Amino acid sequence: MSTSASRARLKDIIRARSFGRGEITLASGRKSDFYFNLKPTMLDPEGAALLAELSLDALKDDALDYIGGLEMGAVPLAGAIAQLSWMKGRPIAAFFVRKKPKEHGARLSVEGLAKGESLDGKRIVIVEDVTTTGGSAIKAVDAVRDAGGEVVLVFTMVDRDEGATEAFAAAGIPFRALYKAGEFLKD
Repeated sequence: MSTSASRARLKDIIRARSFGRGEITLASGRKSDFYFNLKPTMLDPEGAALLAELSLDALKDDALDYIGGLEMGAVPLAGAIAQLSWMKGRPIAAFFVRKKPKEHGARLSVEGLAKGESLDGKRIVIVEDVTTTGGSAIKAVDAVRDAGGEVVLVFTMVDRDEGATEAFAAAGIPFRALYKAGEFLKD
């Protein structure tokens, strides 16, 4: 399937499984009359495959070592992209950042690294399912930087166009999106 065909098909899946209208309070605390819950798309076999395919294609020139982000939204994305990257012969390892470190065991905030592995000096992309203001991704960026990683990009599946671009620009972090919310609102 061509990139444009994959993109059109994924948009249809997101619209059917993950987009809705009606008043909702977003993670940012803002109210909205539309929402995206990408988990049904991320956990759908075709949706997961298309998200991974289009994301990996969008990231192909970024020379990445790791891909990850804040739990829960980043977990299925990072896993699917990591798996496809290995299958395509360009492996990018995955991790996730806990919202709060566990209170038992190793008490880690960054999870998924094997004993002896580190993000120190590695090129990392932070992924998100839906981005509004960028606050959740900034938490992941901070944790990765605390672990010594170099965040080269924040990449989201859907940018709601409600301040994230400006927030990341102010923080000096490149930001890209697979889709903009307006692509779903105009249809």
